[in-house]
Order: sequence, then structure tokens, then C-alpha cells
Amino acid sequence: MANTMQFDLVSPERSLASLQVSAVQIPGADGDMTAMPDHAPTITTLRPGVLKAEGPEGTTEYLVTGGFAQINGDGLSVLAEKAIPVDEVTRAHLDELIAEARGAHEAAAEHPSLVDDAAKLLADMEALGDHMSL
Repeated sequence: MANTMQFDLVSPERSLASLQVSAVQIPGADGDMTAMPDHAPTITTLRPGVLKAEGPEGTTEYLVTGGFAQINGDGLSVLAEKAIPVDEVTRAHLDELIAEARGAHEAAAEHPSLVDDAAKLLADMEALGDHMSL
């Protein structure tokens, strides 16, 4: 299919997706981006957010907490720190992720150079809950 590309999403726990897509919206660390067939080769880091894959079979969404995406003209591979299909996310999942981010933020207080990164992670996780209305 000329208007699609291969999309693979894996996390340490499991493989979540391997399908043909027409576009994938990625929560990049430097801003959101959309990968489509014939995209220029790119590697980017992910921030916590919702990754949305659109294809002939419909749209699927995944909560990701970070990781990496490698894009080229005929495919996109995402290695996520954690990834959960949005329709499986519960308030308990989100509370656990926020608690982990809060713990990282508090631990970072002992290392001033890490405070800003931990504060950003905590803010991203809390915003993700608001975005998902959980």
C-alpha cells in the first residue's frame, strides 16, 4: 500500500502494535509531530503523552511515558518505557504513574541538576491525566 507505512510499538513488557498506518502522532520531547509515509529519517525521544496511530483499520491510541521513535520513509518503530492502550488505562494506572513521577521529583531535590527534569516529568504525567479526563 503506497499510502501506508509499517508501525511497530514495543515496551519492555510486550509488543503492542505491528500494523500498517497512514499517520502516527507522536508526543516528541521537543514537541508533537506526525509521521507519515515518505517521512524524512528521524530519531526522537518521547515525553509522556498519547501516541495516536491512524490506518485503514481505524485509529488506535496508546499512553506512553517516554522512550524513542525511529522514523524512516517506509516505517516507524517506537520503543516505549511504558505503553498502555488508552482503552485499558484506568485511574489506578495513572495514579501509579503520577506517584512514580512524584517520587522522582522528590528524590531529585537531593541533586539540583535533576530537579527541572523531574518537575517536567511530574507536570507531563498530571497533564496526561487531565487530557484523558481520568
